Amino acid sequence: MKKIYSRPKYLKKVPMHYCPGCGHSIVTRLIAELIEEMDLAEKAICIPPAGCAVLTYNYLDIDSVESAHGRGGAMATAMKRILPDCLIFTYQGDGDLAAIGTAETIHAANRGERFTTIFINNAVYGMTGGQMAPTTLFNQKTTTSPFGRDMRREGAPIKISEMLALLDGVAYIERTTVNSVSAIKKTKKAIRKAFQIQMDDIGFSLVEVLSPCPTNWKMKPLDACKWIDEVMSKEYPLGVIKDITEKEGVKEAVNAD
Repeated sequence: MKKIYSRPKYLKKVPMHYCPGCGHSIVTRLIAELIEEMDLAEKAICIPPAGCAVLTYNYLDIDSVESAHGRGGAMATAMKRILPDCLIFTYQGDGDLAAIGTAETIHAANRGERFTTIFINNAVYGMTGGQMAPTTLFNQKTTTSPFGRDMRREGAPIKISEMLALLDGVAYIERTTVNSVSAIKKTKKAIRKAFQIQMDDIGFSLVEVLSPCPTNWKMKPLDACKWIDEVMSKEYPLGVIKDITEKEGVKEAVNAD
């Protein structure tokens, strides 16, 4: 019988705490696969702050340093400057990155800090009960926006990736999702490229992943996956938002599958 899947070497054999249908577990597995495939285990350091992402260090068998809420960008800056040869990446949700951590993220990206951010966008505060996040969509009902997000009352959803793409220090930003097999493959390719750009010392890189949150969206997992295609990706279009690697003439390895 042909073996088509093995547990990644750097994914610990422990139960995950994520809710059924959550995208965090998929992205965590992809990171573990890439660290093994790119032979970066001895150099990789994960920085997970608060939110559902906080327990990532329980699953990735690499060095990790937990930062205070929203301070992933600041801590990653320090870690990368002290250890420039290491792969430093933050693993942050939308509540952490797009709310309390906005300043750290924007200024680190503007300075072109050589680390990578994996940005999980599920449009709510997942860990604390599904409150409205900066990324909550118009008309989306949450526990703190029971009538749906309204422009006059709560303002517009913040498009972090488009904002950061305007900054000169940013080398690469792509928005993906994990709601289908093909989408998962694209997400893995995007994270690989972001990691390679960092190791090639080009600039700040970020992959935003639209992630299903069936529990707080109050949907079945399959319906949550469909909602990403039918609703969420209309507000947050998928694809490459910024990529300077062609202009910079990066090695062919950057674009390798």
